[in-house]
Amino acid sequence: MKINNNLYLQPFMLGSNQNTTSLLNTTSKSSKQTFADVLQETTNDVKFSRHALERLENRQINLTKEDINKLNSTVDKMAQKGSREALVYMQGTAFVVSVKNRTVITAMDGINLKDNIFTNIDSAAIL
Repeated sequence: MKINNNLYLQPFMLGSNQNTTSLLNTTSKSSKQTFADVLQETTNDVKFSRHALERLENRQINLTKEDINKLNSTVDKMAQKGSREALVYMQGTAFVVSVKNRTVITAMDGINLKDNIFTNIDSAAIL
């Protein structure tokens, strides 16, 4: 598609007809659902920053699916209460989480927790 003689736009294409069909079926199920609602449903899981992923790997912290579900649930509850930046302590591991962005900023295990001071935190959860 050509716009203003110099700007060309490529049409957005999905990888296969099956994806197109499932996308169409998903969007047609609820005509009252807004784009923001659909986006929220697809991005509900907590993300991990690059820094947090490096800390998890370096400190050999392994998270199970159940751990991720607990973290998601806790971040949901904190968001409902208006938290912005939180400390979540779960099974000997501390996570600093941006609740607003649903992103784990860093993670520390028991050895690295000693003598640490957490700042800019407005809430905490101990699971």
